[in-house]
Amino acid sequence: MGHRRLIIDKITGILDATDVSYDKQLTTMVDKASRIFIAGAGRSALVARFFAMRLMHGGYDVFVVGEIVTPSLKKGDLLIVISGSGETETMIAFAKRAKDLGAEIVLISSRTSSTLADMSNSVIPIGNPDMYGKVVGMPMGTVFELSTLIFLEATISHIIHEKGIAEEEMRARHANLE
Repeated sequence: MGHRRLIIDKITGILDATDVSYDKQLTTMVDKASRIFIAGAGRSALVARFFAMRLMHGGYDVFVVGEIVTPSLKKGDLLIVISGSGETETMIAFAKRAKDLGAEIVLISSRTSSTLADMSNSVIPIGNPDMYGKVVGMPMGTVFELSTLIFLEATISHIIHEKGIAEEEMRARHANLE
């Protein structure tokens, strides 16, 4: 079996073990929020940016934590933190500040028990912790980021379908200075 098949099978297994109601739960949270702030470190930051872009295309008021144009977070806002371990120091600091400011916090993680999970209003586990052993060809947590990316893209698909957002409407919001 080739590496492509191993990777696809691993991600498929993790997504199959992820509760099918989580996309609806996440949609409810983003719809309820005044504004959405998304944070992650390392590869999780790349996944966070991808999701933020898709939410913006869908018409949401969304910001990536750490960007120079990101405004101050307030009560009524939602902070989405992506952290496989749930122990990333910078994410813990962001979550602590968001909690102090009265924002809702949702953690997307490979673990349900962690420092960030304890600080969050909701935790969305991608798969379960037992599934994240060593994976051939996918070093250092890559399986979490890729599985999360696909989960979040499926959530966007759910949002688009549920709200009837036309692709032309999303395309009109796409960057035109590229």
